[in-house]
Amino acid sequence: MNRLGIESPRGLVAFAALTGCLVTMAVAALTGAGGVFAAAGLTGCGCELLLHRTAPGLMARLGRLHMGATSRFEFRCVLLLLLLGRLHVTGPIGLAAAMTLVLCLLAGQALHAALTTLIRRRRALAVAARNIDLRRLDISDRPPRRLTEWPGQRILIYELSALLGLTASLTTGDARWVVAALTLAAGSSLITVVALVPYLVRATRRLPGAAEVLAEVDAWLIRHRPRTVLYFSGPRERADQVARWLGPVAALHTPSLVILRERELLEALEPTPLPVLCVPSAAHLSQLDLSGVRVALYPANTGRNIHLLRIPTMQHVFLAPGDGDETADVDPYSKVYDQVWVAGEAGRRRYVRAAVGVEEADIVEIGRPQLDGLRVAGTGHAPAPTPTPLPTVLYAPTRDLPAGEPIVRALLENERPVRVLYRPHPPTGHRSPEDHAAHRRIVALIQAANERRAAAVLAANALDNGTFAADALCADALAAEALGGDAVTPDGTGEKPDDALAPRPDATHPDAPHPDATHPDTPHAEALRTEAARRRAELTKRIAALDARLRRADADEAMLTRDRAAPDPALLTEAEGLRREWHQAHWAASPPWLHQVIEGDTPTLHSCFDQADLLIGDPSDVVGDFLATLKPYALTVPAGLGEEEFRRQNVMARAAYPLGPGASAMRNLLRPLFDPSLDELRTARREVKEFLLGPATPPSIQRFTDAVDALAEKGEAVVRLRDLHTAPPPGAGRWSITR
Repeated sequence: MNRLGIESPRGLVAFAALTGCLVTMAVAALTGAGGVFAAAGLTGCGCELLLHRTAPGLMARLGRLHMGATSRFEFRCVLLLLLLGRLHVTGPIGLAAAMTLVLCLLAGQALHAALTTLIRRRRALAVAARNIDLRRLDISDRPPRRLTEWPGQRILIYELSALLGLTASLTTGDARWVVAALTLAAGSSLITVVALVPYLVRATRRLPGAAEVLAEVDAWLIRHRPRTVLYFSGPRERADQVARWLGPVAALHTPSLVILRERELLEALEPTPLPVLCVPSAAHLSQLDLSGVRVALYPANTGRNIHLLRIPTMQHVFLAPGDGDETADVDPYSKVYDQVWVAGEAGRRRYVRAAVGVEEADIVEIGRPQLDGLRVAGTGHAPAPTPTPLPTVLYAPTRDLPAGEPIVRALLENERPVRVLYRPHPPTGHRSPEDHAAHRRIVALIQAANERRAAAVLAANALDNGTFAADALCADALAAEALGGDAVTPDGTGEKPDDALAPRPDATHPDAPHPDATHPDTPHAEALRTEAARRRAELTKRIAALDARLRRADADEAMLTRDRAAPDPALLTEAEGLRREWHQAHWAASPPWLHQVIEGDTPTLHSCFDQADLLIGDPSDVVGDFLATLKPYALTVPAGLGEEEFRRQNVMARAAYPLGPGASAMRNLLRPLFDPSLDELRTARREVKEFLLGPATPPSIQRFTDAVDALAEKGEAVVRLRDLHTAPPPGAGRWSITR
């Protein structure tokens, strides 16, 4: 199903029914079975509508195969005319009228598609922008969405009208019904065409051309003089590569600018206070006045980087991705940059060892500014989440999901219960049928474990004598803190004693009634979780409404360029606050014993880090980020590779607990969660963290800012030296005779 773009069994049934309806209509048209034709047509309309909602990927794929909604509509129109000719209901004149109306309807559809395409292309500005004042360009509004979008649904309305008219004609024997229905459909189609003509005229006459747009952008660049540029080119799926650097660049104390090369990236980019330019054409990019820019940052190595690298007045920096140990991360193309910025000593050694032409003096360690907000174990960095009675294990694989099934099973069946957060890398489960099937089996395991644990909780609550231990109130504290209230504690002071936060070691079965897993379900805790769930639903709606204001589905790229003349700090601050509150409410809304499957973008990976006491994963950037928390982590050892060799090949593994195939060492792995004194790798994690991510002080964001400032000063010196060398010599332009 996934290969067809069908995401659910219901979509598969609808696709099979649609195919059957088309075949039935063809047979009915050839045999003159009008009633069967009408019934199959109406059923087909319902299937089309269902597929548009449940399987948009399939609809897009059929369009690429020239079997889209328009082609299917034309095919059904031909079958309708064939049926009318076989039935002899309309007579020669009625049949001619029906043929004429069908031709008008098809012509209207063709004209509508042509006008929509012309308007869309004409409204594509040479440069699109966000947070840049280009209002003087006098950009007009786009046509209403009801005129330009949803062509498939519009076609279904026309077809439904014709089928209802046919049904009425077959019932009454009066051909005027089908002719009237076709007239209504053809008239509606032509009305939409006529309504689009004024918008095409305005788009042709009023929208500014490339020269005018570039001149206005240049005027803005001259006024604001950005000193740093964050430059990115790539597919929409790689938008996270530039998004992770928006925060650090926005924290710079000098003006900055983001330059994107693909229009789809501008749509995918999250709201930011930074000014953003989207310049698809290399010719247009070369005409922009970027003479004030001194530092250009490149988060990815792509061929289109050359269009900015040609500018000699900039210092060009490659932001080396990741903190893994793979030499594949090192590209000989990196030597075209003035500097390469890495996180720590590991990145420096990686480039030196690869010998790709990058001088060691041009490698700068800046840490990972994106990780500065993570809660570090044993420190006061960032607010700590309210503790839960059970230790939390985050399983975040990025590959080989079939090997993860025994890991999850071992976690769920561990003698001493833990809470499992399963968060696969977003593309995982869609790369291969094997990964997808393994992902579904893991989800089923977790759902079954939750059902067993819920039953055990209900049974324990039914036998409860009404006394609650101190650790039973951890859930109350979790929900109360997230909702802004006061936590209830045993001593009534609102403070949690240390022993109330420590997991109890007396559990004998993961699904048996356990003090830490059952007592938190007090009436008060349940009420707080219900309130947190209500609060989460309310915040979800508010975030959706705010995103609609920030992204505006009713506006096209040109309108957003006009209307987003400046960032709205209050709106961005509100969005950030709402997302922070949503995460607090999300964790507070779930029982502290509940395992969770996290498949989407929320909760974020860093929010899961704050909840987790242990991470299980494979060597990847996910583990590299988690290393910043100094919490214990385990790495899965590939089959056929010994632990010593695995540690030799992967620096991360030197501070990780190894987990071999089959998760045989799971019991020993989880012991430090219940007795921290058994954590033998605490010192090793600090050493590996400093080696991979750099020292904890100064903060990464400060090192990043200092590196930008130092390179900008170097760029200024280079420009001054260049101007000195290109200045005309004294006395130039005077005549002199030298013998």
